[in-house]
Amino acid sequence: MTFSGFTHTDFDVFKINGLDERMEALITHIRPKLEGLGHYFAPILSLETEDEIFPHVAKHARRTINPPQDTWVAFASSRRGYKMLPHFQIGLWETHVFIWFALIYEAPNKEIFGKELEANINKIYKQTPKNFVWSVDHTKPEASVHGNLSKEELRSMFVRLQKVKKAEILCGLHLSKEDAILMTPENFLEQAESVFKTLLTLYKLA
Repeated sequence: MTFSGFTHTDFDVFKINGLDERMEALITHIRPKLEGLGHYFAPILSLETEDEIFPHVAKHARRTINPPQDTWVAFASSRRGYKMLPHFQIGLWETHVFIWFALIYEAPNKEIFGKELEANINKIYKQTPKNFVWSVDHTKPEASVHGNLSKEELRSMFVRLQKVKKAEILCGLHLSKEDAILMTPENFLEQAESVFKTLLTLYKLA
């Protein structure tokens, strides 16, 4: 299964009203691409992380009323699931594509990871590319650009991860819809692989 690149049609899926209608379009247009990305990146990430990595395409199975506003493929070291584990994601909202590392609220070791992040803050602050973004909530499209953050603002995210039960931390790259559509499939795969390589430091800390 190959990845053919993103198009206007993929992003327009999120304008469709109604759960069943949007899910039908999502399954038709976006899911095959996410499955293609899953097959492509799982072996690459397995080599990079030295863990066996499995792809998990979002099914949105628990939804009964609200149609999904975003969708993704996640990569984690368990065949059974990813939410409890440090993982990577590629996905899209109506406005952009995200490629990132994530530790979300279900993960049991967040406090330990938060302390690791805080202990390594100088290195993380210096080495994270300025155009990368940080998020503390995977359910919202907004994120903070690394180049605009002070070290103390970043530290407060890491401390929050240690102390707040529902806290999350995500870091990676946002590509605008326009940029993602203009990219050839090869360009996109190269870009995503480069982002994942940069994020390996966070994965290994976790």
